[in-house]
Amino acid sequence: MRIPKSVKYALQKLEENGFDAYIVGGCVRDLLLKRRPKDWDITTSAKPEQIQKIFPDSFYQNKFGTVTARIKERKNIREIQITTYRKETKYTDKRHPDKVKWAKTLKEDLKRRDFTINAMAMGMVQSTKRPLRRSEARPVELGGPLRRSEARPVELGGPLRRSEARPVELGGKAQGHNLKLKANKFRIIDLFNGQQDLKDKLIRAVGNPKDRFSEDALRMMRAVRFAVELNFDIEKNTFNAIEKNAYWIQAISKERIRDELTKIIMSDKPDKGIELLRKTGLLTYIIPELENGVGVSQNRHHIYTIYTHLILSLKYAALRKYNLAVRLAALFHDIAKPQTKKGEWPDATFYNHDVLGAKFAIKILQRLKFPKKLIEKVAILVRNHMFVYDIEKVSEAGVRRLIRRVGMENIPDLIKLRICDRLGSGCPKAVPYKLRHLQYVIERVSKDPISVKMLNINGNDIMDALKISPGPRIGLLLNALLSEVLENPKRNKKEYLIKRAKELNKLSDKQLKELTQKVKEKKEEVDMELKQKYWVK
Repeated sequence: MRIPKSVKYALQKLEENGFDAYIVGGCVRDLLLKRRPKDWDITTSAKPEQIQKIFPDSFYQNKFGTVTARIKERKNIREIQITTYRKETKYTDKRHPDKVKWAKTLKEDLKRRDFTINAMAMGMVQSTKRPLRRSEARPVELGGPLRRSEARPVELGGPLRRSEARPVELGGKAQGHNLKLKANKFRIIDLFNGQQDLKDKLIRAVGNPKDRFSEDALRMMRAVRFAVELNFDIEKNTFNAIEKNAYWIQAISKERIRDELTKIIMSDKPDKGIELLRKTGLLTYIIPELENGVGVSQNRHHIYTIYTHLILSLKYAALRKYNLAVRLAALFHDIAKPQTKKGEWPDATFYNHDVLGAKFAIKILQRLKFPKKLIEKVAILVRNHMFVYDIEKVSEAGVRRLIRRVGMENIPDLIKLRICDRLGSGCPKAVPYKLRHLQYVIERVSKDPISVKMLNINGNDIMDALKISPGPRIGLLLNALLSEVLENPKRNKKEYLIKRAKELNKLSDKQLKELTQKVKEKKEEVDMELKQKYWVK
C-alpha cells in the first residue's frame, strides 16, 4: 500500500503537535482493494483553527470542520482534506446536519459515516526504539510553548501509559523520551467490520441504515453507485431501508442527484445501476419516464421489452467505453416508444418516437441540471437515431443532407448510438456492411480531400477575371488549378490562382484535360484507401 509522502507528512505533523490523526474513508477502502485513491482524507482531534496553524498554506471555507492543506510533493502541490472529528446530530432536511458538533474520539467520528467500507481508518504505528535527534525536531508555533503538563498522549487503540506521553516539540532540545513515527507502518482501525464486507462484496450501512439515510438521503444513491463501481451487492437491511424511504431523495438538490447519476452511468456496469435504482424505487423520483417501458413489448424486430432494450443499449455503450452523451442517448433513444405505440406484438408500430424521444431527453436532462451543450447533443442523437441508409437508394447528396442535419461533429457519436441500438436489440453484428459503407461515404463526402472546394477560388472568380461565360471550360480550369495545389499546397492563394488561370486559359481543352489526369488518379487513390479502411468492396 503506497501512501504519498505528503500524506505521511501531514499525519506526522499533526501527531508531533499532540493530536490524533488518521487516514480515513474512501482512500482506506481503495488501498485495501488495491486501487489508486482519487483523494486523501485525514480525520483528526485538532480543531480547524489548530490545523491551520500547523499548515499555514491551507484554506477553510466550510462549516463542517474540513481544512484543505496544500503540501508540496516533489514538483507538485497535493491538496489534502483534514477534518476535525464530528459526531451525529439531527438532519431535519435530510441533507445537512442542523448543527455541527465536534467529537472527542475516533469512534464517534466513524460511527456517523455512511457505509462500513467507508468507515475504516489507518493510523501510523509508533516506535520507542530511540529518542529523536535534535536535527529531527520540527518547530511549530502554536501561541507559545506548551507546558510539560499539557502534553497529551496519542490514542491508537487505547490510551498510552503516562510514561509514554510525549511533549510537543516546539524547538530546542527535546524533553523526556520521544516517540518516533514509523512512516511506512500503519494499523487499520475497523470498528464496523468493513474489511469483512469488502471480502464479502457488500455495501452495508453503518449502524441503523434508516438513520444513516435520514442524515443524508443522497446516501441511498451512493449505495447504488458503490455497488456498481465495485461490483458489490447491497446488504439486505440496507436495501430494504432504501426501498422504504426512497421518497426522501426528493429532498436532495437536482445537481447532487445529477452528479451521482453521472457516476453511475459512466461506470463499467451502468445497466446494473439503472436496474438497482428501479428495484429500490429511486428511479421513480429520478427518471420516472424510463419505468413506462418496463414490461412493454415491441414488435417482430425486437426480442426485448422497451426498458430491457434501453438498459442493454446502455450496457454496450459502457463496454465500448463510449462518452457520456452516447450513453445517455443509448438510455433515452426509445424512451418515447410507450407513448407512440400502436397495435401489439408482432405488428406494433412506434411512429415519431424519435421526435418525441428527443423532447423527453431534453426535459429529463434539463430537470437534472445537465449542461446545455450536452443536452443539445443528446437530443440531436436521439432525434436522428432512426436514420435510414440503403446502399442502392441513398445518394451522396442524401448523406450530405444527413451531415448538415446532424453536424459533422456528431456523426461519429450517431454511428456509435446505432451500434449500441443494434447490440441492445440482440443483433450479433454490431457494424454490418451497410453501416460500414455509410461510414465510408460520410468520410468521402465530408473530407473532400481532392475537391475543387478546397481551392481559394471558385467559378465566379474565374469568369470575372477571364471575362468568359459559364460552361464546361470553367470546370477544366478549376481542376487544372487543383492539380497544381495538390502538388504544392502553398499555391492555394487567390492572387496566384487567378494569375495562373489566365495562363492556363491559353491552353486547349485537350491540354487542360491532360493536366487534370493527376486529380483523377488522386481521387482513385484516396477512394481505395477509404474503402480498405471500412472493408468496403
